Amino acid sequence: MRRLLCLLLLILALPAVGASLLDNRPSSTLGSGSLNNSSDFLPVHEAFRLNLISVTPQSIKLRFVPTEGYYLYRHRFQFRAEPADIALGQAQLPPGEKKHDEYFGDVEVYHGILDVDIPRAPGDNRPFTLAVTYQGCADKGLCYPPETERLAIGDVAAATSALPATAPSRNVWNWKELALFFLAGIGLTFTPCVLPMLPILSGVVLRGQIGGLRGFSLSLAYVLPMALCFAVLGALMGMFGASLNLQARLQSAWVLVPFSLFFVVFALAMFDLFQVRLPHFISSHLHRVAGRTEGGSLWGAAVLGVVSSLLVSPCVSAPLAGALLYISASGDALGGALKLFALGLGMGAPLLVVATGGAAWLPKSGPWLVTVKNVIGVLLLAVAIGLLSRVIPGEITLVLLGLLWAGVALFLGALDFSPKTPAERLAQLLGIFLLAYALACWYGAFSGQTDPLRPLASTQSVSSASNGPTVNPDAWQTISTSAQLDRTLSEAKAAGQPVLVDWYADWCISCKVIEHDVLPDPEVKRQLAGYKLIRFDMTESTVEQRALLDRYKLFGPPALLFFGKNGTEQADVRVVGEINTADFLKRIARANDQT
Repeated sequence: MRRLLCLLLLILALPAVGASLLDNRPSSTLGSGSLNNSSDFLPVHEAFRLNLISVTPQSIKLRFVPTEGYYLYRHRFQFRAEPADIALGQAQLPPGEKKHDEYFGDVEVYHGILDVDIPRAPGDNRPFTLAVTYQGCADKGLCYPPETERLAIGDVAAATSALPATAPSRNVWNWKELALFFLAGIGLTFTPCVLPMLPILSGVVLRGQIGGLRGFSLSLAYVLPMALCFAVLGALMGMFGASLNLQARLQSAWVLVPFSLFFVVFALAMFDLFQVRLPHFISSHLHRVAGRTEGGSLWGAAVLGVVSSLLVSPCVSAPLAGALLYISASGDALGGALKLFALGLGMGAPLLVVATGGAAWLPKSGPWLVTVKNVIGVLLLAVAIGLLSRVIPGEITLVLLGLLWAGVALFLGALDFSPKTPAERLAQLLGIFLLAYALACWYGAFSGQTDPLRPLASTQSVSSASNGPTVNPDAWQTISTSAQLDRTLSEAKAAGQPVLVDWYADWCISCKVIEHDVLPDPEVKRQLAGYKLIRFDMTESTVEQRALLDRYKLFGPPALLFFGKNGTEQADVRVVGEINTADFLKRIARANDQT
Protein backbone atom coordinates (compact mmCIF):
# COMPACT_ATOMS: atom_id res chain seq x y z
CA MET A 1 0.00 0.00 0.00
CA ARG A 2 2.87 2.37 0.75
CA ARG A 3 4.26 1.62 -2.67
CA LEU A 4 0.96 2.62 -4.21
CA LEU A 5 0.83 5.86 -2.20
CA CYS A 6 4.30 6.80 -3.43
CA LEU A 7 3.22 6.20 -7.02
CA LEU A 8 0.10 8.28 -6.47
CA LEU A 9 2.37 11.12 -5.35
CA LEU A 10 4.24 10.70 -8.62
CA ILE A 11 1.03 11.10 -10.60
CA LEU A 12 0.09 14.19 -8.61
CA ALA A 13 3.48 15.67 -9.52
CA LEU A 14 2.94 15.17 -13.26
CA PRO A 15 0.92 18.36 -13.90
CA ALA A 16 3.66 20.49 -12.32
CA VAL A 17 6.36 18.77 -14.37
CA GLY A 18 4.34 19.08 -17.56
CA ALA A 19 3.37 22.70 -17.05
CA SER A 20 6.80 23.96 -16.04
CA LEU A 21 9.02 21.99 -18.42
CA LEU A 22 6.99 20.53 -21.27
CA ASP A 23 4.37 23.11 -22.12
CA ASN A 24 4.56 24.00 -25.80
CA ARG A 25 1.82 26.60 -25.64
CA PRO A 26 2.26 30.10 -24.31
CA SER A 27 -0.54 29.74 -21.81
CA SER A 28 0.00 27.46 -18.84
CA THR A 29 -3.12 28.45 -17.00
CA LEU A 30 -5.81 28.14 -19.58
CA GLY A 31 -9.09 28.18 -17.79
CA SER A 32 -7.78 29.63 -14.57
CA GLY A 33 -10.56 31.31 -12.73
CA SER A 34 -8.22 33.70 -10.95
CA LEU A 35 -7.40 35.80 -14.02
CA ASN A 36 -9.97 38.47 -13.34
CA ASN A 37 -7.91 41.63 -13.09
CA SER A 38 -4.67 43.18 -14.18
CA SER A 39 -3.02 42.65 -10.79
CA ASP A 40 -2.14 39.14 -12.01
CA PHE A 41 0.36 40.69 -14.43
CA LEU A 42 3.36 43.01 -14.32
CA PRO A 43 3.75 46.28 -16.23
CA VAL A 44 5.70 45.74 -19.42
CA HIS A 45 8.91 47.36 -18.14
CA GLU A 46 8.88 45.12 -15.08
CA ALA A 47 8.04 42.00 -17.05
CA PHE A 48 10.87 42.67 -19.53
CA ARG A 49 13.91 44.64 -18.34
CA LEU A 50 16.21 46.05 -21.00
CA ASN A 51 19.82 46.85 -20.02
CA LEU A 52 22.58 48.48 -22.03
CA ILE A 53 25.60 46.34 -21.16
CA SER A 54 28.45 47.79 -23.24
CA VAL A 55 29.18 50.19 -26.10
CA THR A 56 32.33 49.82 -28.20
CA PRO A 57 33.33 51.20 -31.61
CA GLN A 58 32.54 47.76 -33.04
CA SER A 59 29.24 46.81 -31.39
CA ILE A 60 26.50 47.51 -28.87
CA LYS A 61 25.53 44.81 -26.38
CA LEU A 62 22.02 44.69 -24.89
CA ARG A 63 20.57 42.34 -22.31
CA PHE A 64 16.88 41.49 -21.92
CA VAL A 65 15.83 40.01 -18.58
CA PRO A 66 12.29 38.57 -18.73
CA THR A 67 10.72 37.92 -15.34
CA GLU A 68 9.90 34.31 -14.54
CA GLY A 69 6.67 33.36 -16.34
CA TYR A 70 7.15 35.82 -19.23
CA TYR A 71 8.75 35.37 -22.64
CA LEU A 72 9.82 37.40 -25.69
CA TYR A 73 9.20 36.67 -29.37
CA ARG A 74 12.31 36.35 -31.53
CA HIS A 75 10.62 37.59 -34.70
CA ARG A 76 9.25 40.75 -33.04
CA PHE A 77 12.63 42.39 -32.33
CA GLN A 78 13.54 45.54 -34.26
CA PHE A 79 16.62 47.74 -33.79
CA ARG A 80 17.04 51.06 -35.58
CA ALA A 81 19.15 54.17 -35.20
CA GLU A 82 17.84 57.72 -34.94
CA PRO A 83 18.84 59.55 -37.14
CA ALA A 84 18.41 56.89 -39.79
CA ASP A 85 21.64 57.72 -41.65
CA ILE A 86 23.65 55.94 -38.92
CA ALA A 87 24.12 52.38 -40.13
CA LEU A 88 23.74 49.36 -37.86
CA GLY A 89 24.51 45.76 -38.70
CA GLN A 90 22.15 42.82 -38.38
CA ALA A 91 21.41 42.10 -34.71
CA GLN A 92 22.95 38.84 -33.52
CA LEU A 93 20.08 36.90 -31.88
CA PRO A 94 20.70 33.36 -30.60
CA PRO A 95 18.27 30.60 -31.57
CA GLY A 96 15.13 30.73 -29.44
CA GLU A 97 13.05 28.06 -27.78
CA LYS A 98 10.98 26.48 -30.52
CA LYS A 99 7.23 26.38 -29.93
CA HIS A 100 4.40 25.24 -32.14
CA ASP A 101 1.12 27.05 -31.70
CA GLU A 102 -2.05 25.67 -33.25
CA TYR A 103 -3.02 29.16 -34.43
CA PHE A 104 0.30 30.83 -35.34
CA GLY A 105 2.39 27.82 -36.32
CA ASP A 106 6.10 27.58 -35.42
CA VAL A 107 7.56 30.45 -33.40
CA GLU A 108 10.72 31.01 -31.37
CA VAL A 109 10.63 32.58 -27.91
CA TYR A 110 13.05 33.49 -25.11
CA HIS A 111 12.13 32.67 -21.51
CA GLY A 112 15.54 33.34 -20.01
CA ILE A 113 18.14 36.10 -20.06
CA LEU A 114 18.88 37.17 -23.63
CA ASP A 115 22.05 38.92 -24.83
CA VAL A 116 21.92 40.75 -28.17
CA ASP A 117 24.94 42.12 -30.07
CA ILE A 118 24.35 44.86 -32.66
CA PRO A 119 27.33 45.54 -34.96
CA ARG A 120 28.25 49.15 -35.74
CA ALA A 121 29.55 50.63 -38.96
CA PRO A 122 33.37 50.93 -38.85
CA GLY A 123 34.60 54.44 -38.11
CA ASP A 124 31.16 55.89 -37.33
CA ASN A 125 31.24 56.85 -33.63
CA ARG A 126 28.66 59.64 -33.74
CA PRO A 127 26.21 59.77 -30.81
CA PHE A 128 22.69 58.62 -31.66
CA THR A 129 19.52 57.15 -30.17
CA LEU A 130 18.96 53.40 -30.43
CA ALA A 131 15.26 52.51 -30.75
CA VAL A 132 14.62 48.96 -29.51
CA THR A 133 11.24 47.39 -30.29
CA TYR A 134 10.21 44.10 -28.72
CA GLN A 135 7.07 42.17 -27.83
CA GLY A 136 6.35 39.46 -25.30
CA CYS A 137 3.62 37.57 -23.50
CA ALA A 138 2.89 36.10 -20.08
CA ASP A 139 2.59 32.35 -19.66
CA LYS A 140 -0.73 33.01 -17.90
CA GLY A 141 -2.26 34.15 -21.19
CA LEU A 142 -1.66 37.88 -21.75
CA CYS A 143 0.08 39.44 -24.77
CA TYR A 144 1.71 42.85 -24.44
CA PRO A 145 1.57 45.32 -27.35
CA PRO A 146 4.87 45.97 -29.16
CA GLU A 147 7.03 48.13 -26.91
CA THR A 148 9.74 50.57 -28.04
CA GLU A 149 12.47 51.85 -25.72
CA ARG A 150 15.07 54.42 -26.70
CA LEU A 151 18.64 54.31 -25.45
CA ALA A 152 21.11 57.17 -25.80
CA ILE A 153 24.34 55.96 -27.42
CA GLY A 154 26.90 58.69 -26.88
CA ASP A 155 30.67 58.93 -26.50
CA VAL A 156 32.10 55.40 -26.53
CA ALA A 157 34.61 55.84 -23.68
CA ALA A 158 32.16 57.65 -21.40
CA ALA A 159 29.39 55.21 -22.09
CA THR A 160 31.56 52.16 -21.47
CA SER A 161 32.82 53.43 -18.11
CA ALA A 162 29.31 54.28 -16.95
CA LEU A 163 27.71 50.98 -17.83
CA PRO A 164 27.44 48.01 -15.50
CA ALA A 165 29.26 44.84 -16.45
CA THR A 166 26.20 42.72 -15.88
CA ALA A 167 22.48 43.14 -15.71
CA PRO A 168 20.88 43.90 -12.36
CA SER A 169 20.33 40.83 -10.26
CA ARG A 170 16.80 39.49 -10.09
CA ASN A 171 14.96 37.03 -7.95
CA VAL A 172 13.46 34.09 -9.83
CA TRP A 173 12.13 32.26 -6.78
CA ASN A 174 8.88 32.35 -4.91
CA TRP A 175 7.40 30.76 -1.81
CA LYS A 176 5.82 28.01 -3.85
CA GLU A 177 9.21 26.92 -5.15
CA LEU A 178 10.71 26.99 -1.66
CA ALA A 179 7.86 24.81 -0.41
CA LEU A 180 8.47 22.34 -3.25
CA PHE A 181 12.19 22.14 -2.40
CA PHE A 182 11.30 21.60 1.26
CA LEU A 183 8.97 18.75 0.32
CA ALA A 184 11.65 17.35 -1.98
CA GLY A 185 14.05 17.34 0.97
CA ILE A 186 11.57 15.36 3.03
CA GLY A 187 11.14 12.98 0.12
CA LEU A 188 14.90 12.41 -0.15
CA THR A 189 14.91 11.25 3.45
CA PHE A 190 12.63 8.35 2.60
CA THR A 191 15.20 6.48 0.51
CA PRO A 192 16.68 3.06 1.32
CA CYS A 193 20.06 4.41 2.36
CA VAL A 194 18.87 7.39 4.41
CA LEU A 195 15.78 6.43 6.40
CA PRO A 196 17.44 3.42 8.12
CA MET A 197 20.24 5.78 9.22
CA LEU A 198 17.90 8.03 11.22
CA PRO A 199 18.02 5.93 14.43
CA ILE A 200 21.82 5.71 14.17
CA LEU A 201 22.15 9.42 13.45
CA SER A 202 19.84 10.36 16.29
CA GLY A 203 21.88 8.19 18.62
CA VAL A 204 25.13 9.92 17.64
CA VAL A 205 23.73 13.46 17.70
CA LEU A 206 21.40 13.19 20.70
CA ARG A 207 23.28 10.61 22.82
CA GLY A 208 20.01 9.52 24.41
CA GLN A 209 18.77 13.07 25.08
CA ILE A 210 15.49 12.52 23.21
CA GLY A 211 12.48 14.70 23.92
CA GLY A 212 12.13 18.12 25.48
CA LEU A 213 13.95 21.32 24.69
CA ARG A 214 17.41 19.70 24.89
CA GLY A 215 16.62 17.12 22.23
CA PHE A 216 15.08 19.73 19.97
CA SER A 217 18.08 22.08 20.42
CA LEU A 218 20.61 19.36 19.57
CA SER A 219 18.75 18.27 16.47
CA LEU A 220 18.30 21.89 15.35
CA ALA A 221 22.03 22.49 15.89
CA TYR A 222 22.62 19.60 13.49
CA VAL A 223 20.00 20.53 10.89
CA LEU A 224 20.68 24.29 10.54
CA PRO A 225 24.42 24.01 9.72
CA MET A 226 23.63 21.23 7.26
CA ALA A 227 20.99 23.42 5.56
CA LEU A 228 23.34 26.43 5.58
CA CYS A 229 26.03 24.40 3.83
CA PHE A 230 23.48 23.48 1.18
CA ALA A 231 22.56 27.18 0.93
CA VAL A 232 26.20 28.16 0.32
CA LEU A 233 26.41 25.49 -2.37
CA GLY A 234 23.21 26.80 -3.97
CA ALA A 235 24.48 30.39 -3.92
CA LEU A 236 27.75 29.36 -5.55
CA MET A 237 25.93 27.44 -8.27
CA GLY A 238 23.62 30.42 -8.84
CA MET A 239 26.61 32.76 -9.19
CA PHE A 240 28.33 30.23 -11.43
CA GLY A 241 25.31 30.09 -13.67
CA ALA A 242 24.98 33.89 -13.75
CA SER A 243 28.65 34.37 -14.68
CA LEU A 244 28.26 32.02 -17.64
CA ASN A 245 24.79 33.39 -18.46
CA LEU A 246 23.49 29.83 -18.55
CA GLN A 247 19.87 30.93 -18.91
CA ALA A 248 20.65 32.47 -22.25
CA ARG A 249 22.94 29.61 -23.26
CA LEU A 250 20.24 27.08 -22.40
CA GLN A 251 18.52 28.06 -25.64
CA SER A 252 21.31 26.17 -27.42
CA ALA A 253 21.29 22.45 -28.12
CA TRP A 254 25.03 22.35 -27.27
CA VAL A 255 24.10 23.05 -23.64
CA LEU A 256 20.65 21.47 -23.36
CA VAL A 257 21.67 18.06 -24.68
CA PRO A 258 24.56 17.56 -22.19
CA PHE A 259 22.34 18.80 -19.35
CA SER A 260 19.67 16.30 -20.37
CA LEU A 261 22.26 13.51 -20.43
CA PHE A 262 23.33 14.48 -16.91
CA PHE A 263 19.76 14.04 -15.70
CA VAL A 264 19.55 10.67 -17.46
CA VAL A 265 22.74 9.61 -15.69
CA PHE A 266 21.32 10.74 -12.34
CA ALA A 267 18.13 8.79 -13.06
CA LEU A 268 20.09 5.63 -13.84
CA ALA A 269 21.93 6.10 -10.55
CA MET A 270 18.57 6.12 -8.75
CA PHE A 271 17.80 2.80 -10.48
CA ASP A 272 20.95 1.35 -8.81
CA LEU A 273 22.85 0.84 -12.06
CA PHE A 274 25.79 2.66 -10.41
CA GLN A 275 26.46 5.06 -7.53
CA VAL A 276 27.20 8.79 -7.51
CA ARG A 277 29.34 9.85 -4.59
CA LEU A 278 32.33 11.96 -3.59
CA PRO A 279 35.85 10.73 -4.49
CA HIS A 280 37.23 8.28 -1.92
CA PHE A 281 40.13 10.48 -0.76
CA ILE A 282 37.63 13.26 0.15
CA SER A 283 34.98 11.05 1.73
CA SER A 284 37.52 9.10 3.82
CA HIS A 285 38.89 12.33 5.32
CA LEU A 286 35.38 13.56 6.15
CA HIS A 287 34.57 10.21 7.75
CA ARG A 288 37.59 10.61 10.04
CA VAL A 289 36.40 14.10 11.04
CA ALA A 290 32.95 12.75 11.82
CA GLY A 291 34.43 9.88 13.81
CA ARG A 292 36.41 12.24 16.07
CA THR A 293 33.36 14.44 16.75
CA GLU A 294 31.49 13.78 19.95
CA GLY A 295 27.73 13.99 19.98
CA GLY A 296 25.54 15.26 22.76
CA SER A 297 26.75 18.86 22.52
CA LEU A 298 25.57 21.74 20.37
CA TRP A 299 29.04 22.24 18.88
CA GLY A 300 29.42 18.55 18.11
CA ALA A 301 25.97 18.43 16.50
CA ALA A 302 26.84 21.45 14.35
CA VAL A 303 30.09 19.86 13.14
CA LEU A 304 28.22 16.65 12.30
CA GLY A 305 25.66 18.69 10.35
CA VAL A 306 28.37 20.35 8.26
CA VAL A 307 30.09 17.03 7.56
CA SER A 308 26.78 15.34 6.73
CA SER A 309 25.99 17.99 4.13
CA LEU A 310 29.14 16.93 2.30
CA LEU A 311 28.86 13.19 2.91
CA VAL A 312 25.55 12.87 1.11
CA SER A 313 24.55 9.28 0.44
CA PRO A 314 24.28 7.79 -3.07
CA CYS A 315 20.48 8.00 -2.76
CA VAL A 316 20.70 11.77 -2.34
CA SER A 317 23.67 12.62 -4.55
CA ALA A 318 21.91 12.20 -7.90
CA PRO A 319 18.81 14.32 -7.12
CA LEU A 320 21.01 16.89 -5.38
CA ALA A 321 23.25 17.14 -8.42
CA GLY A 322 20.14 17.62 -10.56
CA ALA A 323 18.96 20.41 -8.25
CA LEU A 324 22.37 22.09 -8.56
CA LEU A 325 22.16 21.97 -12.36
CA TYR A 326 18.69 23.51 -12.20
CA ILE A 327 19.90 26.29 -9.89
CA SER A 328 22.98 27.02 -11.99
CA ALA A 329 20.71 27.48 -14.99
CA SER A 330 18.57 30.02 -13.12
CA GLY A 331 21.53 32.36 -12.60
CA ASP A 332 20.04 33.52 -9.28
CA ALA A 333 22.43 33.29 -6.32
CA LEU A 334 19.91 34.33 -3.66
CA GLY A 335 17.21 32.07 -5.04
CA GLY A 336 19.65 29.17 -5.27
CA ALA A 337 20.70 29.65 -1.65
CA LEU A 338 17.11 29.78 -0.40
CA LYS A 339 16.04 26.76 -2.44
CA LEU A 340 18.83 24.51 -1.18
CA PHE A 341 18.37 25.84 2.34
CA ALA A 342 14.75 24.72 2.13
CA LEU A 343 15.93 21.37 0.75
CA GLY A 344 18.27 20.94 3.72
CA LEU A 345 15.55 21.84 6.19
CA GLY A 346 13.31 19.24 4.57
CA MET A 347 16.00 16.59 4.87
CA GLY A 348 16.46 17.45 8.54
CA ALA A 349 12.75 17.58 9.41
CA PRO A 350 12.47 13.83 10.17
CA LEU A 351 15.38 14.08 12.59
CA LEU A 352 13.55 16.88 14.41
CA VAL A 353 10.57 14.55 14.67
CA VAL A 354 12.79 11.83 16.16
CA ALA A 355 14.44 14.29 18.56
CA THR A 356 11.13 15.44 20.01
CA GLY A 357 10.04 11.89 20.70
CA GLY A 358 7.95 11.38 17.59
CA ALA A 359 9.90 8.46 16.12
CA ALA A 360 6.75 6.35 16.20
CA TRP A 361 5.21 8.69 13.63
CA LEU A 362 7.84 7.80 11.01
CA PRO A 363 7.20 4.81 8.73
CA LYS A 364 9.32 1.72 9.15
CA SER A 365 11.94 0.66 6.65
CA GLY A 366 10.85 -1.77 4.00
CA PRO A 367 10.74 -2.56 0.27
CA TRP A 368 8.62 0.56 -0.32
CA LEU A 369 11.78 2.66 0.06
CA VAL A 370 13.04 1.25 -3.24
CA THR A 371 9.86 2.57 -4.86
CA VAL A 372 10.71 6.06 -3.61
CA LYS A 373 14.07 5.85 -5.38
CA ASN A 374 12.37 4.68 -8.56
CA VAL A 375 9.88 7.56 -8.39
CA ILE A 376 12.73 10.06 -8.10
CA GLY A 377 14.47 8.40 -11.04
CA VAL A 378 11.35 8.69 -13.19
CA LEU A 379 10.99 12.38 -12.34
CA LEU A 380 14.63 12.97 -13.31
CA LEU A 381 13.95 11.34 -16.68
CA ALA A 382 10.91 13.61 -17.09
CA VAL A 383 13.16 16.63 -16.44
CA ALA A 384 15.60 15.38 -19.10
CA ILE A 385 12.78 15.13 -21.64
CA GLY A 386 11.60 18.59 -20.60
CA LEU A 387 15.01 20.08 -21.36
CA LEU A 388 15.24 18.30 -24.70
CA SER A 389 11.77 19.53 -25.66
CA ARG A 390 13.24 23.00 -26.17
CA VAL A 391 15.44 21.89 -29.06
CA ILE A 392 13.63 18.89 -30.57
CA PRO A 393 10.33 18.83 -32.48
CA GLY A 394 7.22 18.59 -30.35
CA GLU A 395 6.27 15.30 -31.98
CA ILE A 396 9.50 13.68 -30.76
CA THR A 397 8.84 15.04 -27.29
CA LEU A 398 5.48 13.26 -27.28
CA VAL A 399 7.16 10.02 -28.41
CA LEU A 400 9.71 10.23 -25.57
CA LEU A 401 6.99 10.97 -23.03
CA GLY A 402 5.04 8.00 -24.30
CA LEU A 403 8.07 5.75 -23.87
CA LEU A 404 8.64 7.00 -20.31
CA TRP A 405 5.09 6.53 -19.08
CA ALA A 406 4.60 3.28 -20.97
CA GLY A 407 7.63 1.93 -19.14
CA VAL A 408 6.19 3.04 -15.79
CA ALA A 409 2.85 1.47 -16.75
CA LEU A 410 4.48 -1.89 -17.49
CA PHE A 411 6.39 -1.71 -14.21
CA LEU A 412 3.04 -1.27 -12.44
CA GLY A 413 1.71 -4.38 -14.13
CA ALA A 414 -0.70 -2.75 -16.57
CA LEU A 415 -0.62 -5.86 -18.81
CA ASP A 416 -0.21 -8.44 -16.06
CA PHE A 417 -3.61 -10.00 -15.39
CA SER A 418 -2.56 -12.67 -12.91
CA PRO A 419 -4.33 -12.78 -9.50
CA LYS A 420 -3.43 -9.75 -7.40
CA THR A 421 -4.06 -8.20 -4.01
CA PRO A 422 -6.38 -5.14 -3.84
CA ALA A 423 -3.38 -2.81 -3.60
CA GLU A 424 -1.76 -4.40 -6.64
CA ARG A 425 -5.00 -4.04 -8.57
CA LEU A 426 -5.09 -0.33 -7.79
CA ALA A 427 -1.49 -0.05 -8.97
CA GLN A 428 -2.49 -1.89 -12.16
CA LEU A 429 -5.34 0.57 -12.76
CA LEU A 430 -2.87 3.39 -12.37
CA GLY A 431 -0.60 1.66 -14.87
CA ILE A 432 -3.47 1.28 -17.35
CA PHE A 433 -4.15 5.02 -17.05
CA LEU A 434 -0.49 5.82 -17.77
CA LEU A 435 -0.46 3.37 -20.69
CA ALA A 436 -3.52 5.09 -22.14
CA TYR A 437 -1.75 8.45 -21.83
CA ALA A 438 1.35 6.99 -23.50
CA LEU A 439 -0.76 5.71 -26.41
CA ALA A 440 -2.41 9.14 -26.67
CA CYS A 441 1.05 10.76 -26.85
CA TRP A 442 2.12 8.41 -29.63
CA TYR A 443 -1.09 8.93 -31.57
CA GLY A 444 -0.79 12.70 -31.14
CA ALA A 445 2.85 12.65 -32.28
CA PHE A 446 1.97 10.83 -35.51
CA SER A 447 -1.00 13.20 -35.99
CA GLY A 448 1.17 16.29 -35.82
CA GLN A 449 0.31 17.32 -32.25
CA THR A 450 2.97 18.84 -29.97
CA ASP A 451 1.24 19.67 -26.67
CA PRO A 452 1.85 17.07 -23.90
CA LEU A 453 -1.12 18.41 -21.95
CA ARG A 454 -3.43 18.00 -24.98
CA PRO A 455 -1.95 15.24 -27.14
CA LEU A 456 -5.29 14.55 -28.84
CA ALA A 457 -6.25 18.18 -29.54
CA SER A 458 -7.89 18.69 -32.89
CA THR A 459 -5.77 20.36 -35.55
CA GLN A 460 -6.70 23.93 -36.39
CA SER A 461 -5.97 25.71 -39.63
CA VAL A 462 -3.11 28.12 -39.06
CA SER A 463 -3.67 30.15 -42.16
CA SER A 464 -7.32 30.88 -41.48
CA ALA A 465 -6.59 31.78 -37.86
CA SER A 466 -4.06 34.44 -38.75
CA ASN A 467 -6.44 36.54 -40.84
CA GLY A 468 -8.20 38.30 -38.00
CA PRO A 469 -11.36 37.46 -36.02
CA THR A 470 -13.56 34.79 -37.60
CA VAL A 471 -16.20 34.22 -34.90
CA ASN A 472 -19.67 35.68 -35.49
CA PRO A 473 -18.56 38.61 -37.69
CA ASP A 474 -22.14 39.92 -37.86
CA ALA A 475 -22.74 39.82 -34.09
CA TRP A 476 -19.60 41.74 -33.13
CA GLN A 477 -19.02 45.38 -33.94
CA THR A 478 -15.31 45.95 -34.55
CA ILE A 479 -13.83 49.34 -33.61
CA SER A 480 -10.28 50.59 -33.21
CA THR A 481 -10.33 54.14 -31.77
CA SER A 482 -11.08 55.69 -28.42
CA ALA A 483 -13.76 57.95 -29.91
CA GLN A 484 -15.59 54.98 -31.43
CA LEU A 485 -15.54 53.15 -28.10
CA ASP A 486 -16.85 56.15 -26.17
CA ARG A 487 -19.62 56.74 -28.70
CA THR A 488 -20.66 53.07 -28.68
CA LEU A 489 -20.76 52.93 -24.88
CA SER A 490 -22.84 56.13 -24.77
CA GLU A 491 -25.33 54.74 -27.28
CA ALA A 492 -25.67 51.50 -25.31
CA LYS A 493 -26.20 53.44 -22.06
CA ALA A 494 -28.92 55.54 -23.68
CA ALA A 495 -30.62 52.35 -24.91
CA GLY A 496 -30.27 50.65 -21.49
CA GLN A 497 -28.26 47.78 -23.01
CA PRO A 498 -25.33 45.98 -21.32
CA VAL A 499 -22.06 45.83 -23.26
CA LEU A 500 -19.22 43.32 -23.55
CA VAL A 501 -15.94 44.70 -24.90
CA ASP A 502 -13.43 42.19 -26.25
CA TRP A 503 -9.86 43.56 -26.48
CA TYR A 504 -8.36 41.80 -29.49
CA ALA A 505 -5.20 41.84 -31.65
CA ASP A 506 -4.08 39.66 -34.54
CA TRP A 507 -0.69 39.09 -32.88
CA CYS A 508 -2.29 37.87 -29.61
CA ILE A 509 -2.25 34.06 -29.39
CA SER A 510 -4.49 33.99 -26.33
CA CYS A 511 -7.02 36.13 -28.20
CA LYS A 512 -7.22 33.39 -30.83
CA VAL A 513 -7.93 30.82 -28.14
CA ILE A 514 -10.87 32.84 -26.82
CA GLU A 515 -12.14 33.68 -30.32
CA HIS A 516 -12.13 30.06 -31.47
CA ASP A 517 -12.71 28.00 -28.30
CA VAL A 518 -14.87 30.15 -25.99
CA LEU A 519 -17.02 32.72 -27.78
CA PRO A 520 -18.49 30.29 -30.38
CA ASP A 521 -19.90 28.05 -27.64
CA PRO A 522 -23.73 27.85 -28.02
CA GLU A 523 -24.37 28.46 -24.32
CA VAL A 524 -22.06 31.50 -24.33
CA LYS A 525 -23.96 32.89 -27.33
CA ARG A 526 -27.28 32.32 -25.55
CA GLN A 527 -26.12 34.03 -22.34
CA LEU A 528 -24.80 37.04 -24.32
CA ALA A 529 -27.96 37.40 -26.38
CA GLY A 530 -28.95 40.70 -24.72
CA TYR A 531 -25.48 42.28 -24.85
CA LYS A 532 -24.06 44.73 -27.32
CA LEU A 533 -20.85 42.98 -28.44
CA ILE A 534 -17.87 45.22 -29.15
CA ARG A 535 -14.49 44.00 -30.38
CA PHE A 536 -11.77 46.59 -29.87
CA ASP A 537 -9.09 45.70 -32.43
CA MET A 538 -5.71 47.06 -31.32
CA THR A 539 -3.60 45.13 -33.80
CA GLU A 540 -1.88 48.33 -34.95
CA SER A 541 -1.05 49.26 -31.32
CA THR A 542 -1.19 53.01 -31.93
CA VAL A 543 -0.41 55.60 -29.27
CA GLU A 544 -4.13 56.30 -28.88
CA GLN A 545 -4.94 52.62 -28.40
CA ARG A 546 -2.21 52.19 -25.80
CA ALA A 547 -3.44 55.24 -23.95
CA LEU A 548 -6.84 53.57 -23.82
CA LEU A 549 -5.20 50.54 -22.20
CA ASP A 550 -3.84 52.81 -19.48
CA ARG A 551 -7.26 54.37 -19.04
CA TYR A 552 -8.80 50.97 -18.26
CA LYS A 553 -5.72 49.78 -16.34
CA LEU A 554 -4.93 47.00 -18.79
CA PHE A 555 -1.52 45.82 -19.98
CA GLY A 556 -2.68 44.23 -23.22
CA PRO A 557 -5.10 41.77 -24.81
CA PRO A 558 -6.95 39.55 -24.31
CA ALA A 559 -9.40 41.20 -21.95
CA LEU A 560 -13.18 41.01 -21.68
CA LEU A 561 -14.89 43.93 -19.93
CA PHE A 562 -18.57 43.93 -18.90
CA PHE A 563 -20.51 47.21 -18.77
CA GLY A 564 -23.94 47.40 -17.12
CA LYS A 565 -27.02 49.12 -18.49
CA ASN A 566 -25.95 52.28 -16.64
CA GLY A 567 -22.67 52.39 -18.60
CA THR A 568 -20.47 51.52 -15.60
CA GLU A 569 -17.92 48.73 -15.89
CA GLN A 570 -18.50 45.72 -13.62
CA ALA A 571 -14.83 45.53 -12.64
CA ASP A 572 -15.21 42.51 -10.37
CA VAL A 573 -16.12 40.23 -13.30
CA ARG A 574 -13.63 41.50 -15.88
CA VAL A 575 -11.48 38.87 -17.56
CA VAL A 576 -7.78 39.48 -18.22
CA GLY A 577 -5.89 36.69 -19.94
CA GLU A 578 -7.16 33.34 -21.15
CA ILE A 579 -10.27 31.74 -19.72
CA ASN A 580 -12.17 28.57 -20.58
CA THR A 581 -15.84 28.26 -21.46
CA ALA A 582 -17.04 27.06 -18.04
CA ASP A 583 -15.36 29.90 -16.13
CA PHE A 584 -16.50 32.48 -18.68
CA LEU A 585 -20.11 31.32 -18.27
CA LYS A 586 -19.74 31.90 -14.52
CA ARG A 587 -18.55 35.45 -15.20
CA ILE A 588 -21.51 36.10 -17.49
CA ALA A 589 -23.88 34.78 -14.81
CA ARG A 590 -22.33 37.10 -12.18
CA ALA A 591 -22.55 40.03 -14.60
CA ASN A 592 -26.21 39.22 -15.34
CA ASP A 593 -26.98 39.07 -11.61
CA GLN A 594 -25.54 42.56 -11.15
CA THR A 595 -27.35 43.86 -14.21
